Amino acid sequence: MSTVGPGRPRKQQAVRRGATARDEILDAAAELFTGQGFANTSTRAIADAVGIRQSSLYHHFSTKDEILGELLGGTVSTSLAFARAVHGHPGEAGRGPVAAAARLHAVVLFDGSQLCSSRWNLGVLYHLPEARAEVFQPFMDARKELRTIYADLGRELTAVADSEASLGDTAFRLVESLINLRADGLISADSASTTADTVMFLAGLRNDLPAVRAISGELSSRFGAAPEPALAAKSA
Repeated sequence: MSTVGPGRPRKQQAVRRGATARDEILDAAAELFTGQGFANTSTRAIADAVGIRQSSLYHHFSTKDEILGELLGGTVSTSLAFARAVHGHPGEAGRGPVAAAARLHAVVLFDGSQLCSSRWNLGVLYHLPEARAEVFQPFMDARKELRTIYADLGRELTAVADSEASLGDTAFRLVESLINLRADGLISADSASTTADTVMFLAGLRNDLPAVRAISGELSSRFGAAPEPALAAKSA
């Protein structure tokens, strides 16, 4: 019989994605939270979706808030790590608008791809009133840092190109708009790349786009793993 821990038998064989029972709980919670809402989802429903007893769920998570906090954090942690790496990388700095644009393009493309290709559309959870609670401050701080990096990269580009000072924040908002597009079933395989290219159009660099894409691709190869294909993701 499969177990989730010492003396904690499953009610059935594993039916969820995940290398561990904790991962399976997160997967089930993500589906339920995005499908029927956080308030309408009980820990018993999550346990049932995994095929474990409710008491076994509490072996991994003390509260439903703890589960939500980990899911929210996961929506920004990978993108933030990539953005930090690109932001802190000096190799392309000082080489004109194309290099500066490529840094912002790479972050937009990577972040957008994460939101489009994750198994569940967890970005919809940003709008939950519960997500503003103090317990989720680590998520809010991480999201704020990511937004600050966008702004910094936008200002870097503005300094060498004829673009709006608010370009970085506009880029951040465009990326997060992918959450609603996905909720409406309007995401395609090239949605993230189209968003990144659109930011370059706003920066007035349409003619430089091939060169921007080339450097952006180098940064993505250096600092980030390729995301899953967007169309293979759930649209919940």
